[in-house]
Amino acid sequence: MRNKFLMIITLSIIFTSCASSNKVETELTKETWSTIYTYVFVHGLSGWGHYDTRNAFFPYWGMRNGSLIKYLNNQGITAADASVAPQGSVWDRVCELYAQLTGTVTDYGLEHSTRCNHPRYGRDFSKDPLIKKWDAENKINILGHSFGGVTVRLLAHLMENGAPAEINATPKEELSPLFSGGHGDWIYSVTTLAAPHNGTTAYHISDPEPEKKSGGQKMMSKANTPKKDGRADYDYADFDMHINNADAINKWLKTLTNAYYFSFSCSATIQQEDGTYKPDTNKMESLFQRSSELMGAFEGANIEGIEVTKEWQENDGLVNTISALAPSHAPGTRYDSSKVVPGVWNIMPVYYGDHMSLQGGLWIKNDVRDFYLTHINRINNLK
Repeated sequence: MRNKFLMIITLSIIFTSCASSNKVETELTKETWSTIYTYVFVHGLSGWGHYDTRNAFFPYWGMRNGSLIKYLNNQGITAADASVAPQGSVWDRVCELYAQLTGTVTDYGLEHSTRCNHPRYGRDFSKDPLIKKWDAENKINILGHSFGGVTVRLLAHLMENGAPAEINATPKEELSPLFSGGHGDWIYSVTTLAAPHNGTTAYHISDPEPEKKSGGQKMMSKANTPKKDGRADYDYADFDMHINNADAINKWLKTLTNAYYFSFSCSATIQQEDGTYKPDTNKMESLFQRSSELMGAFEGANIEGIEVTKEWQENDGLVNTISALAPSHAPGTRYDSSKVVPGVWNIMPVYYGDHMSLQGGLWIKNDVRDFYLTHINRINNLK
C-alpha cells in the first residue's frame, strides 16, 4: 500500500506521456501575467551556482548553451542561481539557501548541528545576498534540479511549518526565522526537475561488473561520493536519496496549501522485449549509461516495506522516472492547464532526455531556454 500512489501515477501518466516530443511554446505573453516574482534556481548533487568560480565559464543552469540565468534576466525575468553544499544533506543545503536568500549568516540549527557533530554556523552572506528582497510581498518561485528538488521542497516546508526540534532546543533570541515557521506565504511556486522525490535505485545497486565502467563514469562516482568529515553518516545527500530514507522524509514534509507545485520527470531509456529498459545512446550521456542499464533491469527488492517493481526501471540515468513524478504521501494529479490549484503537485508530461538534459546537457547539447520561458509564462499567468 505504501507504493500505491506511485503505481497509480505510473499507469496513468508514464505510459501516455513518455513519448512526448518535448515541444514548447516560446512566445512571452507579459501582458497577461498576473505575477512577476523572482525565480531562484537550486542545483543538484555535485552542482554549483552563483557563488562558485566555475559558474562563470561553465554555468550549471544552461551549460553548453550559456548561462540560463543571464538569458532570463535579459528577457526581463529576475532570476538567480544558488550555491549549496554539493554533497550535503537536504537540511544543510536548505540552511545555506535560506542564508543566501536573506543575506544572513548560515545557521544549521542548534539541535541539528549538535546531533550531527558539525559547527552550528557557516558562511556569512550579509555582504552578498543572492536576491534583493524576499518577503510576503516579494515572493519567490523556486526551482530545483535533481537533489535540488528535494531541497526546495524542504525550504518551503520549513518556511511554513518551522522546525519543532530547533524551537525546543534553542533560546528564543537565537532561533533562526527559518525554524520558527509562519512564512509560507513568501513562496509562490515550487518546481522540481528530475528530482529523486522517492529516492533512487542507483544507491541500492552494486555493479557486478565494475570493470565495465568508463573512466568518466568512475570520475563521476568519485565526485558524487562525499568526503566524510566527522559528521553523522546520515547528514549527507547520499543518505537522503536512499529509497527508504526518502520515504521517511516524505511522511513529514508537507505540501504548502497556498503554493503551486510542478514536477518534471525525465526518461532517456527504451523498453526492451523482455520488459527491461536500456539507455537510448542518442539521448543519454555516456557518463550515465552504465548506471541506467543497471537501474533498467533492477526489480524485486523490498526496501523496508517498499517494493521495487518493474515500474522503477524506466530512468534518466541517475533517477527513476517514477520517483521524479511526485513525492509519496503528497497530493498529486496529472497536469491540466485549466485545473491548476495550490497545494497539489501538477505532474507534468515526462521529458524525453537524460538527467542533465534540462540543464542544457554536458556533451549532448540541449537548448532549454524555450522550455524555461514556457514554464515561467505558465507560472506568471496563474490567477
